[in-house]
Amino acid sequence: MSSFDDAFDPTRRLHRGGCSCGAHASQAAHEAELSADQQIERVVQGGVMRALFPRDATRRAFLRAVGAPAAMAAISQLLPLGTISDALAQGAKPEKTDLKVGFIPITCATPIIMAAPMGYYSKQGLNVEVVKTAGWAVIRDKTLNKEYDAAHMLSPMPLAISLGIGSNAVPYTIPAIENINGQAITLAVKHKDRRDPKTWKGMKFAVPFDFSMHNYLLRYYLAENGIDPDTDVQIRSVPPPDMVANLRAENIDGFLGPDPINQRAVFDGVGFIHVLSRELWDGHPCCAFAASKSFITEMPNTYGALLRAIIEATAFASKAENRKQVAEAIAPANYLNQPLTVIEQALTGTYADGLGNIRRVPNRVDFDPFPWESFAVWIMTQMKRWGQLKTDVDYAAVAKQVFLATDAAKLMTEAGLTPPTATSKTFFVMGREFDPAKADAYLASFPIKRAG
Repeated sequence: MSSFDDAFDPTRRLHRGGCSCGAHASQAAHEAELSADQQIERVVQGGVMRALFPRDATRRAFLRAVGAPAAMAAISQLLPLGTISDALAQGAKPEKTDLKVGFIPITCATPIIMAAPMGYYSKQGLNVEVVKTAGWAVIRDKTLNKEYDAAHMLSPMPLAISLGIGSNAVPYTIPAIENINGQAITLAVKHKDRRDPKTWKGMKFAVPFDFSMHNYLLRYYLAENGIDPDTDVQIRSVPPPDMVANLRAENIDGFLGPDPINQRAVFDGVGFIHVLSRELWDGHPCCAFAASKSFITEMPNTYGALLRAIIEATAFASKAENRKQVAEAIAPANYLNQPLTVIEQALTGTYADGLGNIRRVPNRVDFDPFPWESFAVWIMTQMKRWGQLKTDVDYAAVAKQVFLATDAAKLMTEAGLTPPTATSKTFFVMGREFDPAKADAYLASFPIKRAG
């Protein structure tokens, strides 16, 4: 058996005892003697092998047939593993220092935005221009055209791009999640007495984009209440900055949108917060830092520096005591262009709900960069549920290729965060347990879904 495969198979180590090289009492003792560079190289190699051969039996058979050194030498001809390892090592000099990163002016982009005025990019030797952008389709197109080096994207977007849904298929990645929670269903004030979603037939709703957690969560919420989102209501895509104006003009009855848009509707007296997204799925992902696979492989040092800056900014934003300082950094016109009190209410979780109440929900929004692969699998089940993904895919393989949990874990540790030891987990959405290993059964369990 290959010692390389042993090193990434804790079950085999437990059965055999000792470590992968046989010279230590445990694998932990073995890893402790590796240099930092060797540890990074091991992480990169293991991630690549699991991405290429997601099934354990296939991967082991391949390594047994050719041997680990020959396997990694062959793969390195196609993918520069050494340069990616170097990029994740502290202090690698960026190949390119002047970068453009696109963002939509919402609190979901907080780490990407605040990293500019608060010096996180410059600390890594980068001169990053964060560019306010009108909508998600523009973000996608400008990034695909390489007008932006990387971007703030909705977490389903890199999956859709990689799968060729809504655009040409281009390998895309999520090295870090930007925010978890932080969304809400907001309704027009005229619907204060229409709180039961079972009565919402005929209403018009907005979401930021077809490939968004907002779209999937709104559809999920409606369907769980017996409303078919394709036939009983209208759902349209509206850029977040235009949502409040559309609510005021009565073009829509409500939206599932990002903050601070929900809070701005309350601030302007045109809407109220019906339910926070965390009440549907506590800990759900929303937006992400996204980059093409070509950006990672062609400029690995730049990628490493950029990701390190964003994860360090995320670590700062995740602390409740820093939220008001963060709000001040992102409020100006060239960033969110929102009243400071609106942003503070969204970030601190102490807010007016538009129904006459002051609510205190500290985890209304949080910032956790770890891109759980099971998040990606859930998103793909919803893409299939609503007819966006029309073919069968290997959920686990796609998740590993797009959601780069290994890279995030390495830099989270550097930033003082504690990354998970696993890359996938189960969770509950509106009381239903989601097990990524049983994704097809989960999808089949829904009575309301698009035919075909």
